[in-house]
Amino acid sequence: MVFETKDGPFQALAPVNLDVTAGRFISLIGPSGCGKSTIFNIVAGLQPPTTGRVLIDGEDATGQIGRVGYMLQKDLLLPWRTVLDNVALGMEIQGMPIRQARERAHPYLARYGLGGFENQYPNSLSGGMRQRAALLRTLLLDNDVVLLDEPFGALDAQTKRQMQEWLLQIWSDFNKTVIFVTHDIDEAIYLSDEICVMGTRPGRIVKRMETPLERPRKRSIVVEPAFIDLKHHCLDLLDTRPEDSELEAAE
Repeated sequence: MVFETKDGPFQALAPVNLDVTAGRFISLIGPSGCGKSTIFNIVAGLQPPTTGRVLIDGEDATGQIGRVGYMLQKDLLLPWRTVLDNVALGMEIQGMPIRQARERAHPYLARYGLGGFENQYPNSLSGGMRQRAALLRTLLLDNDVVLLDEPFGALDAQTKRQMQEWLLQIWSDFNKTVIFVTHDIDEAIYLSDEICVMGTRPGRIVKRMETPLERPRKRSIVVEPAFIDLKHHCLDLLDTRPEDSELEAAE
């Protein structure tokens, strides 16, 4: 991916091949500026790639908006709409009548921790509850692929743990393919089937690794040798200099 700047072409991403099996949970970790958000923008159709294609279920989806669900760190709830109407918003934009969208969304609020808050407005919700509403809005778009860009980055530690548990439950229930960006290595290991470690100058995938932990997972796995070994390996990769990444990729 190359951007034109006043100083000439800038290569933000090296060639990236990110093949994700349906139903898997993949995390991208890496330093700021390594291209994680650029990858998301390309997959979501918001940014055309310089070269290459985006394939979803074998079909070319390059530059097509609406083929994936995309949730940013900010919940972007509309303050003048109730929680129910915020959750229903995506379906309404897709053309579903508002009454039908509300009827479809309503049972999910009760099931996933927002029961009783249907008619409240976002400013009366906690950060975790706002993120629940935003994620439900994204999932109810019925896209097979969901991109989550640091959705829990602004939450306190306790709420973040609760939201991680909630996300694993809802991912299991909805059977979506999730690509998750985070700076938290523990979070990536706990949630994911696979982890992609990225490097910079230009952005690239340095290594892709399976998470050798059975599901369902308990919090106690953070002290298991497999968890600790993988965490240390990720940290080592993140500390690798760009020239060392190039050498490893070449090998």
